[in-house]
Amino acid sequence: MGVNNQSFIELNGRERAQAILDKGTFCELLGPFDGIESPHLPKQDIVPQSDDGVIIASGLIAGEPAIVISIEGGFQGGGIGEVSGAKIAGALELALNNHKKGVPVRPVFLFDTGGVRLQEANYGLLSISEIGSAVVALREHTPVVGVISGNVGCFGGMSITASLFSYLIMTKEARFGLNGPEVIEQEAGVEEFDARDRSLIWKTIGGIQRYETGFADALAQDDVTAIQRAVQETFQKKEKVTSKTEQVDFYRHLLSKVDPSKKMAPDQFQELYKATKNEPISSTVSYSLNEVPGNMPNSRGRVWINALINGEEADFYIPSVLYKDALLGREKVRYISVVPNPYNRFLRARKGEVGLDEGWAIAKHVREVIKEDRNQSPRPIIAIVDVPSQAYGYHEELLGIHYACGAAADAYAAARLAGHPVITLIVGKAISGAFLAHGYQSNRIVALKDEGVNVHAMSKQSAARITKRSIKELEEASKKVPSMAYDIESFASLGALYELVSGIQAEQPTERDVQTIQDILTGAVEDVRREGVYDLSTRLYSEQARKEGRKASLLVRDELEKQWNI
Repeated sequence: MGVNNQSFIELNGRERAQAILDKGTFCELLGPFDGIESPHLPKQDIVPQSDDGVIIASGLIAGEPAIVISIEGGFQGGGIGEVSGAKIAGALELALNNHKKGVPVRPVFLFDTGGVRLQEANYGLLSISEIGSAVVALREHTPVVGVISGNVGCFGGMSITASLFSYLIMTKEARFGLNGPEVIEQEAGVEEFDARDRSLIWKTIGGIQRYETGFADALAQDDVTAIQRAVQETFQKKEKVTSKTEQVDFYRHLLSKVDPSKKMAPDQFQELYKATKNEPISSTVSYSLNEVPGNMPNSRGRVWINALINGEEADFYIPSVLYKDALLGREKVRYISVVPNPYNRFLRARKGEVGLDEGWAIAKHVREVIKEDRNQSPRPIIAIVDVPSQAYGYHEELLGIHYACGAAADAYAAARLAGHPVITLIVGKAISGAFLAHGYQSNRIVALKDEGVNVHAMSKQSAARITKRSIKELEEASKKVPSMAYDIESFASLGALYELVSGIQAEQPTERDVQTIQDILTGAVEDVRREGVYDLSTRLYSEQARKEGRKASLLVRDELEKQWNI
């Protein structure tokens, strides 16, 4: 950066938004003087902020109408809670409405976030799923542009959101990954990733590495003018962009060339990516039944897919992602379930986690359905969810697990928008990025009322460390803020469930249990078709959501629409 240049990173969130827009056109929507703060932080003796850490500004970019969304990384680490998430999702939804009316608007997102705000947990996950849904829909009308500069960078569920964007601009100082180094060290040990090794961190997830391996589209200098120019140039491109999360065959092909039994250095991945990106895509590695050991763990995900496909054998390309087209009532549906594979080639994805191979495999199974049903009635897709987390590991971050999870979420959202009723059945754990990838993009969510069914943003141990609380303190806080709790009844209080089903034997369902769930799934499919709404708004306007669970989310959207001036 030259002596006369102005650092973009050193600006606060509001100043960054002002810097992106043409001079004199910045107009903040739902700003701090509107006084909509998080209702959940004061209950935990945390001082809220009047903009909840998100700035929404309308204005012009190169003379064209634009909306800029900027996260203030200095407040709660840029974490996404109910109010901040609703501001982001609401702005993107209004931009989408503009395009549907023939009134273009250029969307730009300035990331500086650690992901979900753990003090609001499930509100953050809900919001991030709604943000991702809006991005996928908006991307069909206009490039959606993101800037990752620093100081925080872009992590957690918001890295999955960023993976969905048309274009990403990074600085070399920025970091971009799903799991932060400290969280990986907590979950997998210092041998897996040493969070004190700053050089390793930037070589693995820094801006230069992400640009050289195709996970960022431009590398900009930390300079206001340079970033302004980079943003403007993306909107000047004429060709329609295929987002990376849609390039399923390429990334499965790329991963098939990786040997995870040997630690891959960052520069080796650069070489592999450059050697692979222009070559023909061959068929990727898949397995036959004869190659899979017979003693696979009998997880809830495996039990329920086997029960629901009426005694048939589930299919797979990889043994950890089962799928099958089978009858539900009188129509064919596709079931998909992630299951443990103790022989998984990626060590960190052996207990049912959504890892690199799993994310891209889910995307493949969903996009196959979209393609096959293009000229016929869209069949329902049932996501059976029992996922303890995304995979935490060095290779996962290096090779882009946020893009693998994003690809799965993108595929489910695309299927839903194409008219496929997408129904989630939670039979076990639904945790963090794994749930964002597999299950959160559905039209309807059904869950078993069972102690083994949990929904959350992170394991208790890691959440305690990140929030600097004891596990006991976390549990006490969850009594005041239900979105922080892990149990399914607390999650149900937020209003996102279509049905919470009691009296089912989750581990060993009886024939009657299976029939009960099949009837509920059939009802959910019929409800989607009857309503004819293929975004995620139904979960916002359920009786429980309007009455209590999402009151702040609805208030933010209503007030934002009143101020919308584009």
